[in-house]
Amino acid sequence: MFRYGCMNPIAEEGLCRFPASAYEQTDKMEEAQGILVRSASLHDMDFSKHLLAIARAGAGVNNIPLDKCTEKGIVVFNTPGANANGVKELVFAGMLLASRDVAGGIKWVRDNSGAEDLGKKAEKEKKLFAGTELAGKKLGVVGLGAIGVRVANAAQEFDMEVYGYDPYVSVDAAWRLHRRISHVLKLEDIFEKCDIMTIHVPALPSTKGMISKEMVGLMKKDAILINMARDEVVDEKAVLSALDKGAIRCYVSDFPNPTVAGHKKCITTPHLGASTEESEVNCAIMAVDELRDYLENGNIRNSVNYPACSMGPCEAAGRVAVFHANKPGMLNLLSKVVGEGGCNITGMTSKNKGDVEYTMMDLDAPASETLKEKVLEIPGVFRVRRIR
Repeated sequence: MFRYGCMNPIAEEGLCRFPASAYEQTDKMEEAQGILVRSASLHDMDFSKHLLAIARAGAGVNNIPLDKCTEKGIVVFNTPGANANGVKELVFAGMLLASRDVAGGIKWVRDNSGAEDLGKKAEKEKKLFAGTELAGKKLGVVGLGAIGVRVANAAQEFDMEVYGYDPYVSVDAAWRLHRRISHVLKLEDIFEKCDIMTIHVPALPSTKGMISKEMVGLMKKDAILINMARDEVVDEKAVLSALDKGAIRCYVSDFPNPTVAGHKKCITTPHLGASTEESEVNCAIMAVDELRDYLENGNIRNSVNYPACSMGPCEAAGRVAVFHANKPGMLNLLSKVVGEGGCNITGMTSKNKGDVEYTMMDLDAPASETLKEKVLEIPGVFRVRRIR
């Protein structure tokens, strides 16, 4: 019986995918083999020896201590693409709110709602809220992952001229891009060229401050910057300076903080990108499926700290999963110890990511506790799972 815990409310459409015969929900996280989380911070949490995996029902994982999890052999999953449509739609809402002063117009109507001649007054005052259309504008999309590709493709329906930047664009993403989207090779070029910039990169040490003072300085006068990624990828002080000087037109962010909240040229929403019923359901379903496949079979997909690795459903008499250092000779040592333990390896796969490696072995007999302990004695091995 597996036990799982939820650090945040998780959509029932996902939780119901745990078969009651094999899974039990617990409020005691120290008992859980798997944890599901959305926004709760786990940085100060003491992980028990029972914890095998954490599934984040969303894309960002800055609320999870990845280094700590990696050292302990705890696999961290996320759900890339599950909330992509919800974020995409909010991006276009942000574009329209920044291009057309809809919010200002709504406020004016509310403030003047008691006027008897409201209709005539509105016709006279509406020029104060005149804006620009999206059609014909140059849109720059930084980051062509699940969300960026959707934004870029949807912009075609608005008759926008779209430029995409992503030095690490995947083959799958490239295939899904509309043929009329231009791929730009230098970040500076896209900032100089475009009327509207939208950011869709993960928050990593390499992307912190990626949209720097220098990049903001390259933007067109009256340009709009939209950030639905993370606030730390943008030098927001440089953005406010440009806004105050009239160098750019508007900053749209889904991440309220003391720097941008309340600024008259910032449109800030309370992290609503994935806050739709559909996104929450999609993320819950994907997170539960990833967690189940790992707990039951040892397969890893959509992990942010370990490599993708799969041997399909566990149908062999035994299966062992080993977390170890990525260094020469490890597979030979594993094979030797398993053989000396009286088991024959019927199937094997191994994948690495940086300094760590994950190896799965199917055996012709169930893996014993003694075999597990022998494998753990190998220098460089830091966790072993007996899946069967």
